[in-house]
Amino acid sequence: MRAAHRVILDTDIGSDVDDAMALSQLLGHPEVDLIGVTTVYGDTLLRARLARRLGHLAGREIPVHVGRTTPLSGREVWWAGHEGGLYEGLERETVEATDAIDYLVEQVVAHPGEIDVIAIGPLTNIAAAITADARFATAVRHLWIMGGAFTSQEPEHNFRSDTHAAEIVFASGIPMTITGLEATRQVEIRRDELARIGAAGELGAILVAEIEQWWKFWNEEWNVPHDPVAVLTLIEPELFEFSPLGIVTVERDGDAAGRSTFTAGDGSARVVTGLDGSAVGARIVAAIERAGLGATTEAAR
Repeated sequence: MRAAHRVILDTDIGSDVDDAMALSQLLGHPEVDLIGVTTVYGDTLLRARLARRLGHLAGREIPVHVGRTTPLSGREVWWAGHEGGLYEGLERETVEATDAIDYLVEQVVAHPGEIDVIAIGPLTNIAAAITADARFATAVRHLWIMGGAFTSQEPEHNFRSDTHAAEIVFASGIPMTITGLEATRQVEIRRDELARIGAAGELGAILVAEIEQWWKFWNEEWNVPHDPVAVLTLIEPELFEFSPLGIVTVERDGDAAGRSTFTAGDGSARVVTGLDGSAVGARIVAAIERAGLGATTEAAR
């Protein structure tokens, strides 16, 4: 049976552990055909190698394409410093020769209305694809974004990192669903969940190490799975409430850069307005378990 969703994941994997969790989550959903991954923001080659390694730990060969390193806004890239430090031999991981932008355009334009794109990092790659080929925006089935904060004046990292790219994306007319901080913060990963994740083979073990590294970085004992929450809006929309369609705008420059506003009315965007936090958290962990345990089962055959 063909998977219900053909997906390309665009990610800045490597800093916040939530990108690694989101990739693993996608690999654990039988209804998702993850046809490729593109990386964005900063050291995108390192990010691509990380994505490849996680795919291998889940027993999968996922094509990974290196994308834009520098935001269109020119804003300095934020780098935690621990990216890739938990992995041996990461330089041996191979990535695809095709640039991420060329790959996005080729795949989406060749299969109009069939491919969902999930963007969980700064929107630089997506904006570049829109600019590179006018057909891209009309061919994307739906764009699923983690970013913004729509009930506060808080600038959110993904939008703030490349406000110029966000402006291009939100003016494109692509049908899109945006999950902001007011939604993602209703879900937390705490110590109780780590035992389940850690039992999911090699993939689970490295995710626990990544989670604990992130906790140590912030001197916390919990984290918000921002990106996995956004992924779930595609896969299990019944767990969420959404706004009517409207327009998203982002402050481009100055101290307010990255602040986002949603206005209902004519537009192609909707935002998440509510969710079942406990159910969402449980589904995220369950998908990660399936990804890790599935790889363990395959290896045992």
